[in-house]
Amino acid sequence: MQNELLQELEARGFINQASNMDALNDALNSGKITAYWGTDPTGDSLHVGHLASLMLMRWFQKFGHRPITLVGGATGRIGDPSGRDKGRPMMTDEQIAKNCAGLRKSISKFINFDDGQAIMVDNYDWMKNYSHLDFLRDFGSDFTVPRMLSMESVKRRLDNGMTFLEFNYMTFQAVDFLELYKQHNCILQFCGADQWGNSIMGIELVRKKLGKEVFVLSTSLITDSNGNKIGKSAGNAVWVNEDKTSPYEYYQYFRNTPDDLVEKFLKIFTEIPLDEIARLAALQGAEINQAKKVLAFAATEIAHGRDAAVAAENASSALFGGGADMSNVPSVEISMDADMGILDFLVATELFASKSEARRMVEQGGIQIDGNKIADIKYIVSVADEYMVQKGKKTFLKVINK
Repeated sequence: MQNELLQELEARGFINQASNMDALNDALNSGKITAYWGTDPTGDSLHVGHLASLMLMRWFQKFGHRPITLVGGATGRIGDPSGRDKGRPMMTDEQIAKNCAGLRKSISKFINFDDGQAIMVDNYDWMKNYSHLDFLRDFGSDFTVPRMLSMESVKRRLDNGMTFLEFNYMTFQAVDFLELYKQHNCILQFCGADQWGNSIMGIELVRKKLGKEVFVLSTSLITDSNGNKIGKSAGNAVWVNEDKTSPYEYYQYFRNTPDDLVEKFLKIFTEIPLDEIARLAALQGAEINQAKKVLAFAATEIAHGRDAAVAAENASSALFGGGADMSNVPSVEISMDADMGILDFLVATELFASKSEARRMVEQGGIQIDGNKIADIKYIVSVADEYMVQKGKKTFLKVINK
């Protein structure tokens, strides 16, 4: 009999690959189990590209099991080569600590850690105890070079300079699975499709060291409308933490989901029942916008809470639906006691990090102030109490001159 959790995950499109589905099904039917999902601190927030695995963990917890979330303080010092054409830049200890704190904030939006219902770990806590000699002595004979070279993440990097540092990444990740099995009886790892090879190495290590079977379940990668992986390095990230992407912008991202992805996103990013999703997905023509509003509200409510979702919905209605209440539109305060050039003004609002970025957007006709398109980079913004700035088609910002 198929386990109810696996039925839910399969129906929602979470499952990409499983190492031994029958045995995993039996383990889930036998009682509460522990599973983990990990991420490296390459940034100080999760983004939408991470959320398939994290929402999977959320469902895992809802069905009564215990999740472990791992922040890779150790593996982050190496850099995962999976899906990359070059090595990651090295980070300082201070950067790693800052990023780990930001990731904990992101994860806590989706996973309930109250009363030990879930735990969060850092693999640096055990990896820091190994010298290079100790690590080679304890694990060096458990990994063969031919097996490591067979991994797709390695093969695609061999021709453009994969370092010995990166080559060791998969061994660290395998040791994580071994440690979590020994410390917490963790028998399942969740991962994205691009982490499948690294995760399988953990299964093999646990089998070699302890003679036990553990499992891996991977999810498909989330892509944008052009089929590109959503991620920080791809430049199209929508962040989970509100200091990087506001709840309004988060809402608008889902509100603008392409028609052909609405059903998929409803299943992955919300907890709406499947029969209601089927009804929403069947809407045609202009009515599909109602489904997009439901998607945007439900996804935003999970990540930012109901109050933020209501505020984002109201702001969107005010801007695009003819509503009158503009109080929930994202705003920023600047200090402007004299007329200001458009490029300086845009940088002051923090819509752009530099004048060169602002210049390109102005020259492309992508800036409006109070409904007027600004195409002249020498345009002067006159002093006023308040401005409504539009960047592109979807980003609005109320600028208050304090």
